[in-house]
Amino acid sequence: MIDAIADGASFPDFAWAIGEEGSDPLVLADGVPYRQDQFEQSGHYSHVDEDLRSIASLGVKVVRYGVPWRLSEPEAGRYDWTLWDRALAKCAEHGLEPIIDLLHFGLPNFFTGFADPRWVGSFIRYVEAFLGRYQEPRWFTPINEPGVTAELSGCLGMWNDRLASGPDHARILANVVLANLEALARIRDDRGGWWIGSEAFPVPVAVEPKAESDVQALRAWIWLVWDLHFGRTPLPESARYLDPVDNGVLERIAGLAVADRLVAGLDLYPTSIVPIGGEAPEWSVQDRVSFAGAEFRRWHERYGVPFWVAETSNLSLEIEDQIPWLISLTDELRGLRADGLPVRGLCWYSRGDQFDWQTELVDPTGAVTEVGLFDTERRARPVARVLAQLASRAV
Repeated sequence: MIDAIADGASFPDFAWAIGEEGSDPLVLADGVPYRQDQFEQSGHYSHVDEDLRSIASLGVKVVRYGVPWRLSEPEAGRYDWTLWDRALAKCAEHGLEPIIDLLHFGLPNFFTGFADPRWVGSFIRYVEAFLGRYQEPRWFTPINEPGVTAELSGCLGMWNDRLASGPDHARILANVVLANLEALARIRDDRGGWWIGSEAFPVPVAVEPKAESDVQALRAWIWLVWDLHFGRTPLPESARYLDPVDNGVLERIAGLAVADRLVAGLDLYPTSIVPIGGEAPEWSVQDRVSFAGAEFRRWHERYGVPFWVAETSNLSLEIEDQIPWLISLTDELRGLRADGLPVRGLCWYSRGDQFDWQTELVDPTGAVTEVGLFDTERRARPVARVLAQLASRAV
């Protein structure tokens, strides 16, 4: 069971949580920009009450939830709180405490992309307006997966700006981290709120010894997002990567870096285990989880802050792998906690099935990504019962 909250804003010692998938980046469909709205795809807009009730029915008390920013600010400076009012009221009705997600891969329609720094100021004003309207929330993920947002918009050319260069990626990454830290500064000043993070956690694995240097280089690049948030000097392999970023932006980021009132989110999926130097062997579920456990230890040795698995599911594996994945990962986290690492929770992501994530959302055909505790008909899968059982007792 979720441990009692020790003070006014602290996160549980170990939280079981479920997320509602609300990504909404822009992709291209037949050469035309297309909004990949996952709430629309899943029908969540018309099933908010039912979906939140189903989460609560599993004995889970914490939900990761975010209304798309573009719908809360349909025109610059004009806010529409209808969706937030409804969602937060239903959270309260069903005994759920939300982790507030304010930006999930997509910008309002009046911005072209993340490379344009003007969105940062608008986001800060949106955060301030949210804080002024809603007094109760105390846990926030201002920007979901800042590193993924920057990578797919500025490096891989897949979302939003669809840029694909090192300098573009570096500048977008800095913009996103700056916006996240500016938001956190206001949240912390306003109510002492906590940053409950969410960031992709790729685990590079050398499949042959000579690939180990490539693993170290990739790890240094992946961890830049954490170096920026925590005020750490980048690892040597990425020491010059941020050179294209304006020094004033980097100085502002350094001045806002955080070290307390946070639980870093490390988002781990089966597909997070990345073979380097060759084809992946036939890794079992336990193999993948063991690789992740070792990487969690490396990460914590560097940064030394509490963390949780802010997203996980069977993504890239089959439905029958849901329960083995959940049980194996839970056992691994239990072992890390026994060794003294501050593991603070696990969030299944997401409540329902998703759409088009087989292609990172770039091919908007509506193909079902079967990762939910509940299927597209909102019927509970066997894994939902197992998660409820796990959530009913201490880790």
